[in-house]
Amino acid sequence: MAVCARLCGVGPVRGCRRRGAQRKGTSGDSSEPDTDPEEGGGCDGGGGGGEEASEDEAREERIEGPTPRRAPLSLLELPPELLVQIFGSLPGPDLPSLARVCTAFHRLLRTDTIWRRRCKEEYGVCENLRKLEITGVSCRDVYAKRINPRVKSGRFMKILPDYEHMEYRDVYTCLLHRYRHILGLWQPDIGPYGGLLNVVVDGLFIIGWMYLPPHDPHVDDPMRFKPLFRIHLMERKSATVECMYGHKGPHSGHIQIVKRDEFSTKCNQTDHHRMSGGRQEEFRTWLREEWGRTLEDIFHEHMQELILMKFIYTSQYDNCLTYRRIYLPPQSPDDLIEPGLFKGTYGSHGLEIVMLSFHGKKAKGTKITGDPNIPAGQQTVEIDLAHPIRLPDIESLSNFSELSRIVLEVEERVRREQQQQQQEEEGVQGEKGQEEVLQPGAAVPEGDGAEAPEEEEGAVAAQTPSPCPFVLPGGIASRNEDYPRTCRACFYGTGLIAGHGFTSPERTPGVFVLFDNDRFGFIWLELQSFSLYSRIKVSFQNAEAPSQDAFDEMLKNIQLLTS
Repeated sequence: MAVCARLCGVGPVRGCRRRGAQRKGTSGDSSEPDTDPEEGGGCDGGGGGGEEASEDEAREERIEGPTPRRAPLSLLELPPELLVQIFGSLPGPDLPSLARVCTAFHRLLRTDTIWRRRCKEEYGVCENLRKLEITGVSCRDVYAKRINPRVKSGRFMKILPDYEHMEYRDVYTCLLHRYRHILGLWQPDIGPYGGLLNVVVDGLFIIGWMYLPPHDPHVDDPMRFKPLFRIHLMERKSATVECMYGHKGPHSGHIQIVKRDEFSTKCNQTDHHRMSGGRQEEFRTWLREEWGRTLEDIFHEHMQELILMKFIYTSQYDNCLTYRRIYLPPQSPDDLIEPGLFKGTYGSHGLEIVMLSFHGKKAKGTKITGDPNIPAGQQTVEIDLAHPIRLPDIESLSNFSELSRIVLEVEERVRREQQQQQQEEEGVQGEKGQEEVLQPGAAVPEGDGAEAPEEEEGAVAAQTPSPCPFVLPGGIASRNEDYPRTCRACFYGTGLIAGHGFTSPERTPGVFVLFDNDRFGFIWLELQSFSLYSRIKVSFQNAEAPSQDAFDEMLKNIQLLTS
């Protein structure tokens, strides 16, 4: 019996495997049946043959040990560390509902590890609250430059928020989630001038950066930017909004979210915007920042008037501003180049920001920043991708009259096609008109050597021809003479011109010149001038359009605001 007890592993010397199994069944949890296929042998084989149990069975019994635990039937039975991993993978907005399920979940969802993961995955916050290290163009630099340049004095750490007792749950709920609707790209309502605001999560702050073009005429230089406002947690459960405008450091501000795609900012201490030297000192400082020069360096009287007018107009908006959301244009494989934001030269108005987007056989350049003649939101250029222009050789191209003749011939052709299309839509097209009017893609008539012949409709945009020499015709004014000397393609287009105050607007013919994926130009025939555009190489977050329809609706809305 001692051998049987030892082989069966039931513990006591007296007894057998069957008795041991019975004791286990009565003393333990009997709800789970024993499904071991080997259970029919050994001491259960009939008649107390314990000595006949094999060494293999005894070894298996010792390895298996007690009866295995049953699988957990609910989440509450899982280990807390596993629940933390599960809850941390859920979207942050769903966690408050989960906390209301039961007390255990409510207590577990106060774990800071869960909220730190949500801050990182949803908003890119990688900083450690216990050891704040912000890199790049950071809030630390803003503090140091705008409050106390002498960082070593010890005052720097005193003006930073108290992160020692702050929790990621507070950062998520009171800062990031609360102000999530203002993240992305926005256009400020500053009359005809507009602008480009990018609201981002920078460390443990939300900062609104105003992006400014480089100084005229250096269109290939990187964008400039300055902070307009920031939001952060100076105290737990309470977010602080600070205005960053002016030169006296951060001061009290306010943000009101009007609706999902619109918000406004207000400064509560506009005296921080004023300078001791009065308006003249403010103007000189603004001129150095905006244009990188003094008024004495600008010899053109008309340009001086435009600059002074812009300063007077924009300074009225230093205490309150309204912003409307804008999207980056969606991209399609059939696009001629990658759409996006570009910096462009606009004569005496300096550099302005233009959004290039594609709409089938049309490409549109919409102003994000504008001027008193063509305000922000208006469509500055339109390119007809169905009408490519074959430029003459370099000798002939240098003659403005030759280029003008070619473009005007294409303009006449486009006019006839539009007239033909209108007649077809009205149902009054006659056989004679069908024979006389040229259809898209037909051979160019004699003398109209402007377009590439035998082009299939819609096929031009997909082609990437080899570069050909390019030079501006004589008499064409250009702010930047450092334009590329080769181009990939040229298309007929129209440019919008108007008088001061957007009076008598009209579309005039021009030439769209594609240099490469990051640069293009437009020749304004009526103005005899050339605008060079260079891509803004900034990765904007939260700026993708939900759909093509949403992007088209956005373009329509910003155009109506300035019409």
